[in-house]
Amino acid sequence: MDLALGNRRALVMGGSRGLGNAIARALCAEGARVAICARDATRVAAAAAELGAEGIACDLAVPGAAADLVEEAIRRLGGLDILVVNTGGPPPGLFVELDDSTWRRTFEALWMSSVGAIRAALPGMRERRWGRILLVTSVAAKEPVPNLMLSNSLRAGLHGMVNSLAREVAADQVTVNALLPGYTLTERLQELRLDEAKVAASIPAGRIGSPAEFASVAAFLLSGPASYLTGQALAVDGGLLQSI
Repeated sequence: MDLALGNRRALVMGGSRGLGNAIARALCAEGARVAICARDATRVAAAAAELGAEGIACDLAVPGAAADLVEEAIRRLGGLDILVVNTGGPPPGLFVELDDSTWRRTFEALWMSSVGAIRAALPGMRERRWGRILLVTSVAAKEPVPNLMLSNSLRAGLHGMVNSLAREVAADQVTVNALLPGYTLTERLQELRLDEAKVAASIPAGRIGSPAEFASVAAFLLSGPASYLTGQALAVDGGLLQSI
């Protein structure tokens, strides 16, 4: 299938590693012009050089940074057709272990950066009557995962924004969707120090997913043929979620 992504301009947040990097790689392979961001300037520069993309250093936890990031991507690419909001996973922890400052910092990095980036990207998409916005969230937004209080709480709210915003901009030919990774072989999985064999046994597919598998679904959602698919939260989880 021709995804009609040639020369589309895309920004992938958190694109120096993990799922963000896999999505950026898939978009580059389809002929899109891509910019990626990450906090570490050295790491994002190396990843961008490997991909043939633009690399932008950005700390999304800083108020206003996400909007500035989008404006810089627009400057470098000459516009923006695709926005992938991928903020990375919040730190693990139980409710009793998380203080107010951790909640506020995570809210800024995960929630407000999403709002700021989308707000900056939308006007151009609506004017050109073509746009794709994809939020990478988590299966934890639908079925809470033990010890992930921050992710369970904040990501669920993002799904409400996805559905509501999709209705507001659908007539402008802009789609807004969420993609929910299940257990996938990334650095994040290693950071959580999970028993990978035990995790794999809990997944109906019998294994942990690969970043490339996730990225292939993302590429379709960001494509031309996916123009009638909006307001959805789609899990790529090997059948893990039990909810309908």
